[in-house]
Amino acid sequence: MQWDHEVDVLVIGSGNGAMTAALSAYELGLKDVLLLEKADKFGGTSSVSGGGIWIPNSHYSKAAGAQDSLDEARAYLKDTTPADEVPWQMVDNYLQNAPKMLKFLSERSEHIDYISLGHYPDYYMQSPGARDGHRSLEPQPIKKSDLGDDMHNLVDTHHMIYMLDRIGMTQEEAQILMTRAKGWIGLTMKLFANYLTDFGWLFKNKRSRRITCGSAGVARLFLALKDRNIPLWLESPMKELITEDGKVVGVLAEKNGKPYRIKANKGVILAAGGFEKNQQMRDQYLPKPTNASWSGGVDTNTGDAHIAGMAVGADTRLMNSAWWCTTISAPDEPAPRLAIIEKSMPGSCVVNMRGERIANESQNYMAYQRELFDKHSADSEQVPAYMVFDNRFRKEYVVGPLLTKGLRPDSQLPKSYFENGFMAIADNIDDLADKLGIDKAGLNSTVKNMNEDSVAGKDREFGRGDTAYDQYYGDATVTPNPCMAPINEGPFYAIRIDPGDFGTHGGLQTNINAQVIREDGSAIDGLYACGNCSAAILPTYPGPGSTLGPAMTYGWLAAKHLAGVENEAVFRELQETASA
Repeated sequence: MQWDHEVDVLVIGSGNGAMTAALSAYELGLKDVLLLEKADKFGGTSSVSGGGIWIPNSHYSKAAGAQDSLDEARAYLKDTTPADEVPWQMVDNYLQNAPKMLKFLSERSEHIDYISLGHYPDYYMQSPGARDGHRSLEPQPIKKSDLGDDMHNLVDTHHMIYMLDRIGMTQEEAQILMTRAKGWIGLTMKLFANYLTDFGWLFKNKRSRRITCGSAGVARLFLALKDRNIPLWLESPMKELITEDGKVVGVLAEKNGKPYRIKANKGVILAAGGFEKNQQMRDQYLPKPTNASWSGGVDTNTGDAHIAGMAVGADTRLMNSAWWCTTISAPDEPAPRLAIIEKSMPGSCVVNMRGERIANESQNYMAYQRELFDKHSADSEQVPAYMVFDNRFRKEYVVGPLLTKGLRPDSQLPKSYFENGFMAIADNIDDLADKLGIDKAGLNSTVKNMNEDSVAGKDREFGRGDTAYDQYYGDATVTPNPCMAPINEGPFYAIRIDPGDFGTHGGLQTNINAQVIREDGSAIDGLYACGNCSAAILPTYPGPGSTLGPAMTYGWLAAKHLAGVENEAVFRELQETASA
């Protein structure tokens, strides 16, 4: 084999998992590390995301005085993780190692810094061991200009995270602003003031210098790589894995549009995202209906790592699932919005074409869509679905691309919104149903029941508003149930909600060291995987950040195994030596 380049560790991808793997490998003694990124910018789905990581018992939560334990986290995941979906040893391995990974990163780099979210609850609060805060963390905001010229190569967080597409918001800030919680007016004024007074930046840039959520997390990891001169090549897609005698020894990639063979002396770590933008793979593996255009994932996530891994004998798991989340695909926006907060707010409901509700709209987005797919069949279609709300709701709450009525009046909505069944406005429920082809009797009955239940404060059909998570995205000023209010003030509105996702989570089967394994359980020597190209560890999404937390942890575990320090005694000795 004629090699064009040679390294110790080759990492495919540039999101949280990939960067954590690369940084950890370097810190554990493997200094010759290279990352390859298919796109022309780095960060991938991690950068587009909310950036949260779900890690029970982190040193951040302990510093905040939170009460938690490994046994309680185990009890929670035992109750929320189907035994037939994930080997328990993979889950338990995660719980034990995730806090160590986070502490390792924060000790090794001043750039890695997170905030423990004290009021963001686990997603299944009815389960034993659940906590109402301090298991999820989000990255500290950072100045984009800290990246220097590399700031132009960073994938921005999803446009829905920017207030008026200009001002970045943290997860905490978004919750306060969207639900109009106490202090929301003061927070709005503060964010605008900081934005408008940054004259030097504003003169050249539309969006604020302060970046948050996913792009902040990626930027912090990138700065740690930059400090160590770890190279990251853009526009360098992996084409296939190269093996010798069953061992992965490198990859065939592309560089400057030409084939480029890179040897990896220690191993290859795949961290290249899911297959959500590959319609052929969606049709082959995912439940119907499925459409790549409904996904909030990045366009370059086409399953390259899955295909390459399977070609060398890798086993797979959970290929029929994804990180489900209903989405809103506005004709004038570059990507679908995740419909999380708006459908939880009081005074709305989501219905199918029979005018019937599908599930509890305020529950976590993963559980909601799993219910949707469970109920969907040829005899009971749940797609298309519409979020129905009234004039009061339209005036008070942000509804995806519609914003509020004050910020974007009906007269300013583009004509395209009213074409192809995306949305409708009508003076009464009957006319609204007629415009979209929804069953009138069914919709009237649903709205009547919602109005009665909102007065009583109890959702008789689905228990909306019964849990702490439901209420997290409710309106605390609405009583007796912050997730329910009447739908009775015309005009009435409906906007299409699609069964989307923010990435697939089925992928290559791995072991506790992140080694990719064959169907017989044997490891493929030299090949590792983490993130959405590997099979999910927390497939039911037990809390905010259940994708990035495992991606980073198993990226760290892959680096430990490559460096020969997977043994805890050896690892502790290495840490003590480094500290000395």
